[in-house]
Amino acid sequence: MTPSNDMPDLPVTVYTPESRLKDPAGMIRDMFRDLAAGRELAWRLAVRDISAQYRQAFLGILWAFILPLANTATWIFLSSSGVVSVGETDLPYPVYVFTGTMIWAIFMDALNAPLQQTTAAKGMLAKLNFPREALVVSGIYQTLFNAAIKVVLLIGALMLLGIMPGWGLFLFPLGILSLILVGTAIGLLLTPIGLLYTDIGRGLPLVMQFLMYITPVVFPMPKEGWAATLFNLNPLSPLILTTRDWLTGLTPEHLGYFLLVNLLTCALLLAVWIVFRLAMPILIERMSA
Repeated sequence: MTPSNDMPDLPVTVYTPESRLKDPAGMIRDMFRDLAAGRELAWRLAVRDISAQYRQAFLGILWAFILPLANTATWIFLSSSGVVSVGETDLPYPVYVFTGTMIWAIFMDALNAPLQQTTAAKGMLAKLNFPREALVVSGIYQTLFNAAIKVVLLIGALMLLGIMPGWGLFLFPLGILSLILVGTAIGLLLTPIGLLYTDIGRGLPLVMQFLMYITPVVFPMPKEGWAATLFNLNPLSPLILTTRDWLTGLTPEHLGYFLLVNLLTCALLLAVWIVFRLAMPILIERMSA
């Protein structure tokens, strides 16, 4: 049977032992091509995982609200009972800690998504050839969906507490996207190591718990001392502060630092994306062995 001339030409992939780093322009071009090619698969994976996530939970989407609310209640109790001494905040402390924990939860979702998605797809990776970027994009889709639920609940709760967002609410989505960008970059950096060693997945919550305490999530920015130095050096501090300020109608005081962190994160994301591309064939070979 003679093939029809109307059939579209299929892409041809040539595998060679040469390193892709010898042709960085070609590698980056292939990266963005695969990113575009994997969009539909990423969407289908995200819809499947989101449906499974909330279908198997009795309380459904309320879990997006319950966990930060429980964390907020804990810190309010510790502060009001005098067990923990918290400095003065520009917002009422319940509002401060509630907005901080909700914003932090969005960042943590973005950070965990790359490793979780890639680990869950080990079977697919070993048997099927598809754009690996689809797994990362699927995680971003899920993070955006969960973030939208948190934001709607957060804005509603703030209005009940008497906090009316101002014009900064229009910029608030930029803060959320910034947190997702930074979280995805860090998560993608950890993914190749996390696929080799499960210690990464087990130890990450401990590290992030400590990092939360040196970020203005439940504690305000210290004014002096070594704690002030840690808070100021922490690149997550301007992200949390600026996003919270936009949401609650305050004037951002760290906007320059916020923009610098985002600029550096874009460069970091491209670098870790390249590492991810180079590492995946080796990791798949080890998983298949």
